[in-house]
Amino acid sequence: MPAARPDTAATAAPATTASSGLPARQPLPTVDLVLLAVSIGGISLSAPLISATAAPALAIAFWRNVMSVGVLGPYALLRHRAELRAIGRRALLLAMAAGALLALHFALWMPSLRMTSVASATALVTTTPLWTILLMRLFGVRAPRMVWLGTAVAFAGVLVLTGVDLSLSPRALLGDSLALGAGLAAAGYMLLGAEVRKTVSTTAYTLVCYATCGLVLLGVCLVAGSPLSGWSAGAWWQIFLLMVSAQLLGHSLSNRVVRALGPSITSTAILLETPGAALIAALWLGQWPPAAAYPAVGVILLGLVLVARGGRAR
Repeated sequence: MPAARPDTAATAAPATTASSGLPARQPLPTVDLVLLAVSIGGISLSAPLISATAAPALAIAFWRNVMSVGVLGPYALLRHRAELRAIGRRALLLAMAAGALLALHFALWMPSLRMTSVASATALVTTTPLWTILLMRLFGVRAPRMVWLGTAVAFAGVLVLTGVDLSLSPRALLGDSLALGAGLAAAGYMLLGAEVRKTVSTTAYTLVCYATCGLVLLGVCLVAGSPLSGWSAGAWWQIFLLMVSAQLLGHSLSNRVVRALGPSITSTAILLETPGAALIAALWLGQWPPAAAYPAVGVILLGLVLVARGGRAR
């Protein structure tokens, strides 16, 4: 989508304090803070909804993307038809590869919610920034020391959490492994998406990515023998609510406010998804994680906060 045109206030010289002559700290926009809170609430509802929906996890992933394409498609075809036709071969292939990685992310994370607790799965899948840093290091991008410190702290929390879940059952440990793999797949998806969006609008990219994701998930469902229908109307409404909460209210609003609030505030605030999802799962589903899991989740979140602060300092 085209960038917003800067207004007069944005192009004027920054205000300064009378005493020091330094730029005055501008207050954060209240509307964007409210939208960010709604976004976090929508994302936090995602994991408990998936865990509660009486439908196969792969089918939920497939229909979530199909519904998103159904909502986004008409607008994209109406406003971005010329751009979609003119997408270059490289950008198209990268967008499709991002869609395939997004499908892998869903195919790993959604089943993990049926194997381990919502708190563990959510904490482990939010390690995406850590995997992103490691992947970027392979391509020669260096990170500040605080980022590496945060990465080490977060992975220490991962080791503690997986050890706690292993003490519960091997199935819980398998769920943890799937959630970590989902975080890695999401990191690849984000890096490819960032490359595509250098030349392609967000709307056009998202349509290609989601459509590819849906096709890949359809193939996975057919190969795995996962039924795509045959459950109650309540399950269909839960899948629709998942699409609205996670896609439209969650990720879309976070993309909307990042321009005003900045990536550091937005990314750090989204880490509240883990305690938010854990609280919803506890009150709604009765999923209370073992006491030893809480410190481990706290260590993971501390590491991610250090990563976000290190990235901001850079």
